[in-house]
Amino acid sequence: MAGTKSPVGQTTDSFGCPFDKLYKDQSLQGADISFFRKGTRDDRIEQVVTPASDRGFAIGISTLAGHTRRIFHERHATTHVFDEDSLYIRNLAEPYRADLIGAFDMLLLEISPASLNKIAQEADFSGVTMLEAQTASKDLVLANLVRALIPALEHPEEASKLFVDQLATAIGTHLVQRYGGKMQISALRSRKLSRSHEALAKNLLLENLDGDISIMDVSRACNLSRGYFIRAFRETTGVTPYQWLLNERITRARELLKGSEVSLSEVAISCGFADQSHFTRVFTNVVGTTPGHWRRNA
Repeated sequence: MAGTKSPVGQTTDSFGCPFDKLYKDQSLQGADISFFRKGTRDDRIEQVVTPASDRGFAIGISTLAGHTRRIFHERHATTHVFDEDSLYIRNLAEPYRADLIGAFDMLLLEISPASLNKIAQEADFSGVTMLEAQTASKDLVLANLVRALIPALEHPEEASKLFVDQLATAIGTHLVQRYGGKMQISALRSRKLSRSHEALAKNLLLENLDGDISIMDVSRACNLSRGYFIRAFRETTGVTPYQWLLNERITRARELLKGSEVSLSEVAISCGFADQSHFTRVFTNVVGTTPGHWRRNA
């Protein structure tokens, strides 16, 4: 996906970067978090401006080393060099103006104030309304979590809504825990799903083999908060909801491959994959060999 078309009449994106400078412009919506990937090969982009707004907070993670930003404050300017996996967090309520020096490939998150409050409540950090500002600091945990979304950003037609929501919840929890500036109000205690909730959740997941169901849909059916549900499901089953569903899809695929003569494309669709290519990539990654090779040796 090389990029998306700019809205008619707009010359810059919502972060102030000129559309004609972007060779990567990808987006994806997760649970309470909007994800973007922005990339440019230009050595310098001057006066990138984001006016103050009530949009909330922007978090950026650099996938490349060597990008530099000269940020202009009211009476002075500061220069920051971004290494690979370094990040920034800024409050969009404050105006922003900067010169961007060097090519960059940034993974961006945007969280509204209401979403931040919701994430904080579900993570047992009630009262968090702000994220601490950061510029060119390192957070490998956050970087690795957000990097896991790159395939979904590049191939949104193959992205599992369940996977994206689940990862968004983990990212949001990490952000409020590390940058929310509040002590945890209630300690995380051992939590497991009741048998009825476990059965209900698994049935809902199996009814949506392609993963096109949100964590919120499943947690609401169980009358649980999203964060509580994910932790309880993991403690009950040993894996996350997405991992459990992926294992079920691969198990079903193996049964079809071994016990029938249906084509690989039919197996792919029957097991909730976008197409045969998507099925082959996921199966090979999980099993260690292609579906065709596995079938021949089964």
